[in-house]
Amino acid sequence: MSETLTSVGLDVGTTTTQMIVSRLTVENQASAFAVPDMTISGRQVLYRSKVHFTPLVDANLVDGNALRVLVEEEYRMAGICRESVDTGAVIITGETSRKENAAQVLSALSDLAGDFVVATAGPDLESILAAKGAGAEEYSAKTGKTVLHMDIGGGTSNLALIEEGKVVRTGCLNVGGRLLKVDTTGRICYVSPVLKALTQLQVGDAPKPEQIEAVAELLTHGLEMAAGLRPPTALLETLLTEEVTTLWQPPEKGAVISFSGGVAECIGNRYPDFAFGDMGPVLGRKIADSFLCKGAYMLGAETIRATVIGAGSHSTQLSGSTVFYRNVTLPLKNLPVAMISPQEQDSSQLSRLIRQRLREKDADTVVLCMPGYPAPSYRQVTELAKAIVAGTEGQAVFVCLQADMAKALGQAVQLLLGEKTPCLCIDSLTLTPESFLDIGAPVGPCLPVVIKTLVLDKSK
Repeated sequence: MSETLTSVGLDVGTTTTQMIVSRLTVENQASAFAVPDMTISGRQVLYRSKVHFTPLVDANLVDGNALRVLVEEEYRMAGICRESVDTGAVIITGETSRKENAAQVLSALSDLAGDFVVATAGPDLESILAAKGAGAEEYSAKTGKTVLHMDIGGGTSNLALIEEGKVVRTGCLNVGGRLLKVDTTGRICYVSPVLKALTQLQVGDAPKPEQIEAVAELLTHGLEMAAGLRPPTALLETLLTEEVTTLWQPPEKGAVISFSGGVAECIGNRYPDFAFGDMGPVLGRKIADSFLCKGAYMLGAETIRATVIGAGSHSTQLSGSTVFYRNVTLPLKNLPVAMISPQEQDSSQLSRLIRQRLREKDADTVVLCMPGYPAPSYRQVTELAKAIVAGTEGQAVFVCLQADMAKALGQAVQLLLGEKTPCLCIDSLTLTPESFLDIGAPVGPCLPVVIKTLVLDKSK
């Protein structure tokens, strides 16, 4: 038995905003005697909006009212109404991915978007989304090659190093096409503060071509250093974004370079300088002529649309009956999932891996998804509890397990956390890295869980 859902995806970025409408086919893969297992068996993109400049109140704050007008007009162009939309997601990326922007977007679109996933994507998560959306992760999985994906947008370049189809490292540099903008008279109307150490150009200047090229060349050098194609200097550290807590480490060996983002459009195509009112075409040309494109490289299957989220499919499952929750107010909505693999669960570095996964999700509340143990010993339960509490640094703990051991683990975790810190453990669920969870009030001994799986639009 299958059904179709109309899904809307909206990406609100530093520079651009875009929307797509998809039709999803959802099927129950479980037998008639099992808990439903809903999966997406087909996807058809029905409508793609044009790429809009993101409406802003100031340099970084989204104009919620203007965004609502934009979405209403795109609904009209797509021939859909609020009542016909079943599901979807709003992802806020780049410099606009701040908590106050999430609140602005949610408030402005609450009655249009309904029960959508609204998530801010910090540099770690945005790097992963871009690598998936551009097809770089899939390419690495199919070929076994190491890929360094660079999503070069208006304000930042998000980096993802991929080995055997898995993102193993992320990073972010202040390299983008709109760090310097020019008005219709050819004079500079904006210079990003991150360029202060790289140029003396100021607002109001009428720059010479070679001055713009000099800035673009320095930014390109930074990308080459990140790829290990140029010896690192202080420039690389200067270009690291403030959110990055550790110095980016280039690939240990040669990697295929993959590009997406707005500037990627200017790598494969030659546009006139300032064709878009910024230095993007000049930067794209410098990258095309650099070491980055001298070896193995490719443009993503998607470039400017790489981080657009196509849809959020909803399916409901019941947790196992041995749940544990304390100091938690139900229901909980739109909680992102951070995956821990069986190998990582047994690693001596589990606490560090948990901290890394939580940072990648860039959200206040994240559910750790772990396999657990089918018949755990007391030692396994206590050691796992210690690693979780250390990884979450004593904050609230939310865990979802595949194995039926939630109550034992929850009790062990709560003992370490103290009586007042929130703790929730559920089990008997299978999730994916793109999942978001809604967790409802108890149904008997179980908790109903709505699983929302983000689907990246990879079609052309």
